[in-house]
Amino acid sequence: MALLLIAGVGYAFVSHWMMLYHAAEPWAIVVLLGPLWLTAMGLAGSRFGSRGLALSAMVGVVLFALVIRGAVGDPNRLYMLQHAGINALLCGWFGGTLRAGRLSLIGQFAQRVHPLSPAHVAYTAQVTRVWTLYFASMAIASVIVFETLPFAVWSVLANLLTPLLIGVLFLGEHLLRYRLHPEFERTRLVDAVRAFYSTPASGTARR
Repeated sequence: MALLLIAGVGYAFVSHWMMLYHAAEPWAIVVLLGPLWLTAMGLAGSRFGSRGLALSAMVGVVLFALVIRGAVGDPNRLYMLQHAGINALLCGWFGGTLRAGRLSLIGQFAQRVHPLSPAHVAYTAQVTRVWTLYFASMAIASVIVFETLPFAVWSVLANLLTPLLIGVLFLGEHLLRYRLHPEFERTRLVDAVRAFYSTPASGTARR
């Protein structure tokens, strides 16, 4: 976790520096747009298998070629669309599990750590709503800040404030959980991280 945290902080500051001083450089475009490409490949691969993975990889190569040749306009706008788009996708992913009869996404993560009681199911649904609202707010804020303020301000929002707020929200929920529900089984913060990367759990709620 410490190595991941250090790598994440380093990438955030390097991204901010590249966007301010090397935004149009081909190598910077590849590094900065890479997360969106990898995200798209992962989603396509999980949903459509190897064909979806291959198709998304080909589309990514073509897009990078067009960007580097300057055929798609201002690269700064592409960075904004990447940031807003990823947050919008996460909003849809979290919010899509809040339908009646389904176990919320946070509930699915928690279920990988320990069995869920009805109180756990209700609480994890509330936390999923909070994350859904956060991602929706960040996607909207990204567009508004980009269109109304200098690009340097948007870069601070996208590269520095976004991961900081995620960390604050993640840690804050972990600390607040046992004040609101002291009866809940205590888990380590590292267990939550491992649950996120483990095999997906069922979407059926345990009642």
